[in-house]
Formats: sequence, structure tokens, C-alpha cells
Amino acid sequence: MITLQYVAATALSLLVFVAMANFVVDLYARGVVRAAVDEAARAGAAVDSTAEECERRAHDVLAGLLSGQAGRSISVTCRERGGLMEARARVALAGWVPGIPTWTFTLVGTVTKEGLP
Repeated sequence: MITLQYVAATALSLLVFVAMANFVVDLYARGVVRAAVDEAARAGAAVDSTAEECERRAHDVLAGLLSGQAGRSISVTCRERGGLMEARARVALAGWVPGIPTWTFTLVGTVTKEGLP
């Protein structure tokens, strides 16, 4: 009887540990995406930059800091609108264990586009 309780308690504690580790990794991924969006918007705001350069910069940052399944779940688009460069990332981070929901969110970064004097 005590062995069964021990096994159940150990399994439950491991499940909680995995859920907490998943949460920490998701927070890291959110920070990486935030940095990628900000960097991309800054890169696209230069005088001679385009939306393609903005997207390329975002993909470079993501490739350097977040690879694997989490990195593939992120889509970044850039566009110039009304004198602003806007970088938008859509993210879907799947849970590691069945029952942990997928975390989806969108982050947007905007920078005023530089102009020639």
C-alpha cells in the first residue's frame, strides 16, 4: 500500500515539475519573440530598408535563439504602414504533456520609418 502511494506521489510530482519547466521555456520563448520583433522593426525602419529585410532580421534572431519545434511554430510578417514599420509575430507553443494547453499569442513591434532630410 505504501509503495503504491509512493509511486503515485512521485508520478504527480514529476508531472508538476514538467509543467513548470514547460512554463519557464514558454516564457523564454516569449522573450525571444519579443526581441526578434523589436530587432526586425528596427532593421526595417532604416531609410533604405524594406519589409523583406525586416522579416529576414526576425528570422535571423529566431534561428539564433529559438530553434526546434518552438521556433517552427512562429510566423513573422512585416509591413510598412503610415510611416511606421510594423513587425508582427504569431506564436503557438504546444504543451509538452497532454492536458497542458497550447499557448497562442501575437506580438507586434512598430518603429517610425526613417526619412531622408
